[in-house]
Amino acid sequence: MKIEDIAQLANVSKSAVSLAINGKPGVSDETREKILAIAKENNYKPLRSTPNRINNKSTIRFIISKSPDLITEQYYNLPFFNELIGHLSSSISDYPYDLVISTFDERTLLEELEAAEKVQKSKGIVLLGTNIDKSNINLIRKNFKNLVIIDTHYPDVDANFVAINNFLGGYLAAEYLIDNGHNKIGYVMGIPRIANFKERKKGFFSKIKNEGLSISENHIFKLPAMKIQEGSELNEFLLNNDDLPTAIFCENDYMAISLIRHLKNSNIKVPEQISVVGFDDIPESRVTTPELTTIQVDKKEMAIQTLVLLEKQIQKHTTHKHIQVNTSLIERGSSQQIERTTKWK
Repeated sequence: MKIEDIAQLANVSKSAVSLAINGKPGVSDETREKILAIAKENNYKPLRSTPNRINNKSTIRFIISKSPDLITEQYYNLPFFNELIGHLSSSISDYPYDLVISTFDERTLLEELEAAEKVQKSKGIVLLGTNIDKSNINLIRKNFKNLVIIDTHYPDVDANFVAINNFLGGYLAAEYLIDNGHNKIGYVMGIPRIANFKERKKGFFSKIKNEGLSISENHIFKLPAMKIQEGSELNEFLLNNDDLPTAIFCENDYMAISLIRHLKNSNIKVPEQISVVGFDDIPESRVTTPELTTIQVDKKEMAIQTLVLLEKQIQKHTTHKHIQVNTSLIERGSSQQIERTTKWK
């Protein structure tokens, strides 16, 4: 039996299986017990087993900054972060380090990090920057030299960054909808606003503007970014509006899945009446009905590039780099081509 077989039986990702079997954080206790039970029942044996080996590896610290409205204590239930941690855990096996995951409160991030480093000194730090502003990033980079910030990007900060090319992703989403005949397009913004969402919006509206189109203020909505929400004022808008867009782009997949539910509650068919496109390609995007057309993020490549940069920093190659991993569009059942009703340049 292989890891992918266990993943299929447990209905989880391969990275979740790897975390559970190797006793690493990143999966809930319930999921871990389920995975270990399946492995035991099927007599799973790791391909590489080194019992009784003394672990004298140095550590790399992966930092998650908790915030009540974005990354909570249950961050491991968020597919994007779960997959990213899984790929980091797998990729670090090519290096003489172990990955230690630390979660700190965003309000006391630097103080908690300094205290943790006094107890267990790491060789380098990977900082999940999704919800961290520039001022806090600058504080951390001044105190810790071997550092890579992942999943955010500030072009005017002299540090190592590995981020999604969010501008390109937004641009590709708009290009896809326009190429499929849509010129009355809606937009869903994530709350709270983070740098990634702002860049996706810039890319999307750049393409819209280039094509001589515009988006009505009545077709711009807001939804919680990190939870699938059942009820909201959006339902009322959909039920009482005859001037609906033919397609809507959402800044991430959570919002796209929420939107599909809102549309269903309002008896609006997806994609026959409104096409929906998301961003991130989380596992839920492949099991929702209809399956979600979305912008795919190469999380494995982000993990690989992060460790390459960090190792160079550890080895005193101190030139900093800003890496943006490009995205691609995955077409599924939530979108369709329509006839163009208006010509544009």
